[in-house]
Amino acid sequence: QVQLVESGGGLVQPGGSLRLSCAASGIRFSISTMGWYRQAPGKQRELVARISGGGITNYADSVKGRFAISRDNAKNTVYVQMNSLKPEDTAVYYCNAAWIGNDYWGQGTQVTVSS
Repeated sequence: QVQLVESGGGLVQPGGSLRLSCAASGIRFSISTMGWYRQAPGKQRELVARISGGGITNYADSVKGRFAISRDNAKNTVYVQMNSLKPEDTAVYYCNAAWIGNDYWGQGTQVTVSS
């Protein structure tokens, strides 16, 4: 059974930072492409950042230079460090694993950027 468990969300002021974590089980983590997506109210879910099993990363233009995705294969965990947060970053953030042609999702964690 595949499980992706996110943590680290919360309320932060504009300009602040948060680090989200996603612990995975039930997949071959080291060869899975891991990603973070987000969905704001009334909007479609969108890619935030993704990292391949080989460590290749890509980012949405809106977060380049502010967010950094990383992975720890020994801990089966993927992270996203989010700096210089803006109100428009407010959304539910979802962890995604792409493995052997399937997509798996976590339950999501709320990130709210507000003063």
